[in-house]
Amino acid sequence: MSEKYILVVDQGTTSSRAIIFNHNEEIIYKSQQEIECFFPHDGWVEQNALDIYASVLNVINDALLKTNLTFKDIDSLGITNQRETTIVWDKNTGMPVYNAIVWQSRQSADICAKRKVYEKLVHEKTGLLINPYFSASKIRFILDAIPNGQERAEKGELLFGTVDTWLMYKLSKGNIFKTDYTNACRSMFFNLHTFEYDDELLKLFSIPRKMLPEVYPSSYFFGTAIALDENLKIRAVAGDQQAALFGQNCFEKGECKNTYGTGCFMLMNIGEEPILSENGLITTIGCSIDEKRVYALEGSVFIGGACIQWLRDQMRMIKTASESENYAKRVKDSDGVYVVPAFVGLGAPYWDDDCRGAVFGLTRSTTKEHFIRATLNSIALQTKDVIKVMEKEANMKIKVLKVDGGATANNYLMQFQSDILKAKLILPYCLETTALGACYLAGLNSGYFKSVEEIKAIHKNKKEFKPLMKSSEIKFIDKKWKTAIKATRTFK
Repeated sequence: MSEKYILVVDQGTTSSRAIIFNHNEEIIYKSQQEIECFFPHDGWVEQNALDIYASVLNVINDALLKTNLTFKDIDSLGITNQRETTIVWDKNTGMPVYNAIVWQSRQSADICAKRKVYEKLVHEKTGLLINPYFSASKIRFILDAIPNGQERAEKGELLFGTVDTWLMYKLSKGNIFKTDYTNACRSMFFNLHTFEYDDELLKLFSIPRKMLPEVYPSSYFFGTAIALDENLKIRAVAGDQQAALFGQNCFEKGECKNTYGTGCFMLMNIGEEPILSENGLITTIGCSIDEKRVYALEGSVFIGGACIQWLRDQMRMIKTASESENYAKRVKDSDGVYVVPAFVGLGAPYWDDDCRGAVFGLTRSTTKEHFIRATLNSIALQTKDVIKVMEKEANMKIKVLKVDGGATANNYLMQFQSDILKAKLILPYCLETTALGACYLAGLNSGYFKSVEEIKAIHKNKKEFKPLMKSSEIKFIDKKWKTAIKATRTFK
C-alpha cells in the first residue's frame, strides 16, 4: 500500500495555502497565493469571497500537480481559517451578497456601540466583548447594507458563514453547511457554557437562526469535497489560532503559544472550565476531538507582522521582510523611538477602536535603522501587554512561550521578545503550526494518527531563545512604552 498524506487548506488574511504533510509532520509541498484586501474607508477591510474560494482551488491543484499526487494519495482534508471574517451568500445561487468583511475591519463599530449596555450579558455568555472584531455585528452590517437584507434572511434565503463554512459549502456543492466550535464561539452569539447558539444574543443583533450553520467538534467528518473528488473527506475544521495551539502541542492546562502573523495571537490552554477575564482578554473554545470541552484564554494584537509589511509597502524602508532584521541589528537600540501601530485601533488588553497609530521620541539623530528597530520592538511590547494580563487572570507565570508564524524568522524580534518577557521561547521544527494543527485533527479523525500520545512523540522543536537583557533596561523600556500607549489613546 502506497503512503498516504494529509492535505491542509490554510486560508489566511493575506493568502491561501495548500500544504501536504506526511506522517512525520514533514511538509511535502506548500503552495501559496496572495489574497487582495480592499480598504473602502478608514478602518474598513474587505475581501472578495469568490476570490478566496478560487485561490483555494488554485493552491490545491498546484500542490497536487507539483508533487505528482492524486486525490487517491490523500488520506483526508483539514481546513483552518482566518476567524470572524464574515460572508453572507444567497442560498439559491451560492453567490455572496456583499464582500467578505475581514476580522480586522472596524466598519461595524457603530452597531456595537449601540449595544454596549449589554456588554456584561455578552461577556458572561460568550467570553467575548462587544466589539466589531467578532462576526455578529458584521452580519448585522451586511443585512443592513443590502436591499431587503433582513427580510431575505428571515425567509431563509441568506446563509452566513465564516471562511471555513463558505469553503466547505462551495467544495461540497452546497451539501455541507457546518462549522466547528472554535469558529462558532467567535460569533458573539454562541454560548460558551451550553455550546449552542443563544436565542437572547441572536435577538440582540436581530440575526435569524435560519442563517446559521450546524456546529461540531474540530476533529469530525464534516462531509465530502465532491467539487474536487467524490472520495475526498473533510475531517477537520478549526479557527487558525486554536489550530496553532493544537499544532504546538499545548494539550495541557497552562501551556501557551503566540502566533506572529498579520496580527499576534496569544492563547493559553486553561482546561475544562472557562475563566472569564476582568482585564480585556477573551475566553474561547479550544480544539476538541470529541464532545469534551476545552477552553483557552486569548489576547489579540491587531497589528503584528503587518508592521513589517507596512515598513515594506507603505513606508518603503525595506524591500523584503527579512531586511528588517538586518537594519535593526545595525544600531544598539531604538534611540528612544517608540512606534505604536494602532492602525485599526488597539486590541487586548485595551480594546480601543478609536485610537490610531503614533510615533514618539523622534530627534535629528533618528535614522531609518532606529525606526525599523522600534517598529519590531512594538510587536514584542504589545505581546508583553497581553501576556502579563494572561498571567494575572490564570494566576500563573509563563516561563515558556511556544512561538510560530512568519515573523519568528526574525531572530532579532524573537530575542527581544524573550528578553522583554523574561521567558524562554521555543520555536518548533515545523513553523506551519496552524496547518499542522489541522493536520493532526484530520488524522486523528481518520485514524491516520492513532492518539495524541503518538503526535507528541512525532513533534519536534528546532530552536530556543533565552532572556539576556538586564532587569533595569526592561523596566525603562516598559515605562516608556506605557507612556506611549497612554499618549496614543489620548490623541483622538
